[in-house]
Amino acid sequence: MPKHVTVDSFKADVLESTKPVLVDFWAEWCGPCRMVSPILDQIKAEHGDKIDIVKVNVDEQGELAAEYKVTGIPLLAVFENGQIVKQIVGAKPKPALEADLAQWLG
Repeated sequence: MPKHVTVDSFKADVLESTKPVLVDFWAEWCGPCRMVSPILDQIKAEHGDKIDIVKVNVDEQGELAAEYKVTGIPLLAVFENGQIVKQIVGAKPKPALEADLAQWLG
């Protein structure tokens, strides 16, 4: 299960991570977000040694959503060395997500 990150823990959990971090910007009421969640759990179970996966609830962490200009959810953002290096908007099936994330899962 991915860790839930807050404004207070974002710097340590994401920006200062020594490995890539996929941040799932989501909300409880978002149907596509709920579709992506179990897929991310599977990817974390299979590839957690290569990439961290964390969740940010945009309703509870509006400051982070604003800072990273989250206008549509689910928004999956890959951070490396404190910077966003890839963004994936919307729900996708597992094979498509794995293809989008291949360079970090390999």
